[in-house]
Amino acid sequence: MQATLFSDDITSINNFHITVLLVDDQPMIAEAVRRALEEEKDIEFHYCSDPTKAIKIANKIKPTIILQDLIMPEVNGLMMVKFFRVNKETSQVPIIVLSTKEDPKIKSDAFSLGVNDYLIKLPDKIELIARLRYHSTAYIHHRQRDEAFAALQESKRQLHEANLALEKLSSLDGLTGIANRRQFDAVLSKEWNRAIRNRIPISLVMLDIDYFKRYNDTYGHQKGDSCLKRVAKILHDNEKRPADLAARYGGEEFAVILPETDLSGATEIATTILQGIRNATIPHKTSTVSKCLTASLGVTSMTAERGMLPDILISQADQALYQAKEEGRNRVVVTYRSEESPAEKQNDCIAQPQDIEP
Repeated sequence: MQATLFSDDITSINNFHITVLLVDDQPMIAEAVRRALEEEKDIEFHYCSDPTKAIKIANKIKPTIILQDLIMPEVNGLMMVKFFRVNKETSQVPIIVLSTKEDPKIKSDAFSLGVNDYLIKLPDKIELIARLRYHSTAYIHHRQRDEAFAALQESKRQLHEANLALEKLSSLDGLTGIANRRQFDAVLSKEWNRAIRNRIPISLVMLDIDYFKRYNDTYGHQKGDSCLKRVAKILHDNEKRPADLAARYGGEEFAVILPETDLSGATEIATTILQGIRNATIPHKTSTVSKCLTASLGVTSMTAERGMLPDILISQADQALYQAKEEGRNRVVVTYRSEESPAEKQNDCIAQPQDIEP
């Protein structure tokens, strides 16, 4: 057994070792306990004669069991038990009370305060060691289970965060940082079904950068990538509500899903996006519509009905985008689903282009 008196350089012990803290004002008792334990190589013994310093010492050495004298001159033994139980570091550490009296009332009070065992001092050496080992082993195992559980919970938390990060990465376009086509399809399906359930409009903006192949051929692919990133940021900045989603649809084509947005609101957002691209004044000397980068945009909106698929929304937005290109690019064209008459109900109607001056 290693016997030590208290010093500032006491180091924490291995979790598998038993660490005994004796709090008793009688050095004779401490010496008797020390001798009883001196041959036990896995038991480390510490002695505190001043109960006012016991909490501080316990916090430092982290005992696996506390032997507590019941009668001390400065602090009542039962009061000392209360102090140990409200102290975070010792709240669960087993406490064995040492008393000179076999008093049922005192025993009852001690156990009600959280004492784990009660011994008449001085107990037989074999009995003392057996009780120290029993209570310490139970405490160490309990602590190890708590630590293992905490480690498991932390591992689960880290795994959850990693999965969330991976899911987020898998939903983003690697170049532009906005949603990719996979995320676009998933969100459109979800919002389409929500629009059907709630009978609310849903709008879609499709965008294609004008003469982007010429841009790449003229300025190179690095400049082309930079151009795509700038356009993506303009779209992202125009996500007005949390449910709005800007996505890279493919190549130089982008899309913006606008749930709970009618045709007027979607047209306003598309017009703002086009103006934002123009205001970026990205040089494009091989474009035939402007000296700077421009885009063509198609806008559509509808209140979906049961049995309809979101493909119709994409098809209408694509049709408007195609017309924007046919009419000279660098503009917004709006299409809508007519509800004016049964004859027109299944037809797509093209509204006037929403053009703005460069």
